Amino acid sequence: SDTFDIDAYMHTVEVVFTAQEILVGRADYPTPQIGETSRRFRQLGLGYDNLGALLMALGAAYDSPEGRAWAAALTSLMTGHAYAVSARTAARMGPFAEFAENEEHMLRVLDMHREEAASIDEELVPADLLGAAQEAWDDACETAGTYGVRNSQASVLAPTGTIGLVMDCDTTGIEPDLGLCKMKKLVGGGTMTIVNQTVPRALGRLGYDSTQVDEIVAYIDENKSILGAPHLSPEHVAVFACSMGDNPIHYLGHVRMMAAVQPFISGAISKTVNMPEEATVADVEQLHIDAWQMGLKAVAIYRDNCK
Repeated sequence: SDTFDIDAYMHTVEVVFTAQEILVGRADYPTPQIGETSRRFRQLGLGYDNLGALLMALGAAYDSPEGRAWAAALTSLMTGHAYAVSARTAARMGPFAEFAENEEHMLRVLDMHREEAASIDEELVPADLLGAAQEAWDDACETAGTYGVRNSQASVLAPTGTIGLVMDCDTTGIEPDLGLCKMKKLVGGGTMTIVNQTVPRALGRLGYDSTQVDEIVAYIDENKSILGAPHLSPEHVAVFACSMGDNPIHYLGHVRMMAAVQPFISGAISKTVNMPEEATVADVEQLHIDAWQMGLKAVAIYRDNCK
């Protein structure tokens, strides 16, 4: 179905976050100091995959207020519910070793996350999704105020290149689609291209009938582009914008998406900001200033055709 399963998402957050919490004290770390810090602070890094494909399937452009509101709500629910789980775990097992020394700041940070959840545009996302995110933060802050939290950090957004392949995702981490077609290597040698599964699903969501969908997909398959496809209305072109190709997302669209979700992530975001080959030194400088002013903790650029 085309509705987001909030209960399943929250259940998954609980299961994976609890698994990470069990593992954090038993893992190997590069140096003894890092191992000691990890055991005393118990930082975890829950994240997600396939966000770009989800937005496309919803018929929402990646670089749009709707796309950013969905991403913010999903990220807020993930981290908020993770901290609620962390606080419940602390009620049974005690908070992380350094919690008492950091209590004032830790609770203040949780409260800042909660306040940011109130600023997501409620006109652009389903009320039950936004409600679940806000309730999760209320639960997290209330329980943490009594018992503390088991983990000093709950979430980061990783690139997920390998795990995304294993999970058959069309897009990795918080990235949009790289291109509308994928290259598949054939067992007997050679390659074939196939149009990503998300594309027909998005077209159906946007109201195209099955014949129109088939003709648009056939056009993409042949031309490796959606520009000029039959039946496609101009306002839907942005829904199919990608990191690369002839219908690219503007590089600041990548930065704006990161800025929308950063208030709901404990750590930073690993994501490529794709810039065109003609980007100048001044453009790159301004991008870093923009990213800093938007509150990002990290930014990485890739200028087309660079090594």
